[in-house]
Amino acid sequence: MTPTLVIVPGLGDSGPGHWQTLWTEKFGAARVQQDDPEAPTPQAWAARLHEVIEATPGDLVLVGHSCGVLTIVHWARLFGGHGRVRGALLVSPTDAGQADMADLAPAVLALAPVPLAPLPFPALVVASENDPYVRSERAQAFADAWEAEFVTAGEAGHLNVASGHGEWEEGEVLLSEALHAWTPPGVTRF
Repeated sequence: MTPTLVIVPGLGDSGPGHWQTLWTEKFGAARVQQDDPEAPTPQAWAARLHEVIEATPGDLVLVGHSCGVLTIVHWARLFGGHGRVRGALLVSPTDAGQADMADLAPAVLALAPVPLAPLPFPALVVASENDPYVRSERAQAFADAWEAEFVTAGEAGHLNVASGHGEWEEGEVLLSEALHAWTPPGVTRF
């Protein structure tokens, strides 16, 4: 059986044209909807993710973008993971400790410090070389700390609608490769 995707949006809940929203519909994914998608806190956002994980049957793959990535790593720190979470695709991990974050997106500061412990499941970090919310070397350092694989997306901005990534076909390829690596042979995959 193919794992169910759990979409974990960042600030603003990844609007209608965002690849996360398109994937929710395309893949029949579960989706985390925060009470206040503009005001993250590690405890509240991680608790909501945990509720969705508990309510979604079968094996799961978490798909986070931006502050959604931070939600996943805070959830892993606070809840210790979950036996049915088989992996995570972590796209454009926002650096809550970045020096200019107070000017760029002050709400993100509530998610600092970013946990740097190894994740209890395999993960793939995808980051751009010119993302204003995380420097490429910092995204690589996150991947190393989380014991995750790292893939650069080149100069692709924040990998969202504003940077031209509504239909993110390259992301679907990465998702497919990650699912192939995280599921046993003979299992149906996307």
